[in-house]
Amino acid sequence: MTIETLDAGARAILTANDRGGYTVPNGRVYPFQWNWDSAFVALGFDTWDRDRAWKEVETLFNAQWDDGFLPHIVFWQDDPGYFPGPSVWATGKTPVTSGITQPPVAATVVRKLWDSAIAADADDAYRLRLESLFDKLIAWHRWFRDYRDPDGRGVVVAMHPWETGRDNSPEWDIPGEPIDISNVGEYVRRDTGHLDAKMRPTKLEYDRYLALVQYGVAQGWDHAKITAGNPFKVADIGMSMILLRANRDLLHLADYLGRDEEAAEIRAMIATAEAGIDWLWDEEKHSWCSRDLLTGRSSGFITSASFLSFYAGLADPAKDAAMLAHLHRIGSKVEYLMPSLDPEDPGFQMIRYWRGPVWAVVNYMIGTGLAEAGFDAEAARVRHDTLALMERNGFYEAYSPVDGSGSGGDDFSWTAAIWLAWR
Repeated sequence: MTIETLDAGARAILTANDRGGYTVPNGRVYPFQWNWDSAFVALGFDTWDRDRAWKEVETLFNAQWDDGFLPHIVFWQDDPGYFPGPSVWATGKTPVTSGITQPPVAATVVRKLWDSAIAADADDAYRLRLESLFDKLIAWHRWFRDYRDPDGRGVVVAMHPWETGRDNSPEWDIPGEPIDISNVGEYVRRDTGHLDAKMRPTKLEYDRYLALVQYGVAQGWDHAKITAGNPFKVADIGMSMILLRANRDLLHLADYLGRDEEAAEIRAMIATAEAGIDWLWDEEKHSWCSRDLLTGRSSGFITSASFLSFYAGLADPAKDAAMLAHLHRIGSKVEYLMPSLDPEDPGFQMIRYWRGPVWAVVNYMIGTGLAEAGFDAEAARVRHDTLALMERNGFYEAYSPVDGSGSGGDDFSWTAAIWLAWR
């Protein structure tokens, strides 16, 4: 396919998945607005429709709760075929939402949108919109500080695997074992009705997901209660790195807007993270890894999220060298970087969701971080592989790192957006 054909195809996907102010990831499998999906989608829209890009993020934040929480799903329209739907979440909010969040990429995206507006001499038209979003973004970041970092380390502790965006990563297997699934009951999944089950999480994993949703309902979605007693608490390396990066970008916006008090607050959050995030370094694996808060044990898994340290702006020569060594080793084992799980891990599965496939959005963050850190050759490899997968197969949810075949849903919004934003 030519560049022009791919450009047109990517725009067509975003247009087809547009529901009027928000974009669904894929209409057949994911018929609502997803949090971090929409942030990345805005980058795609910004390449040809700046106003629509801003609207995507603004619509998402229209579902923000009063305490700053931003849900991972907003059910703007009913779709009775989707499970788990609004009645299962039972948050009692208007608009109807889920009760968990997702990786906080929005501040970084808003900075990109703002920089784009400045470059186009359109900043005057978007200044008030930026100020409004800034207030909502910092409220969400405060929520992470207050409800997802119980030990004050500056890391993000996920209370549900879905919060991480990497739903069935093996990082959650052992921490998920104590979850009581005896009362989950019978249910019908939508994902396996549209996609090959070998690409999706297993029933055991899904039972655990639903049990945690039931726990949240039982707590009335009181996040303080959930933080105190949730049976699943994992400090996620992905969310922790993404939030650190997002706080750096939010600080940039605070300084630009002259919000000195908020800037000081954000600097304190950054300092806390820079001082505490080493807790997620696994000396045995020589890698950044997630860690179970309840047991203190490192997951020991090297995943694509482990390479987000560069994106987070952490500069440690020894740790950087170790991660680059892993990158080169993994790059010699697969055709396309970056698999979501180390291909030398015995649990590696090249097309099962977050246990092997390549995800364009994660590659975008990894490649961006490597480039900013001055590792140009590695950044170029990640970017080249990502775009080559799209050129070969179109815009799938994910791809096999071994043979490049598409995995998950096709005509996928955030993959199309990354093509437009990064090619």
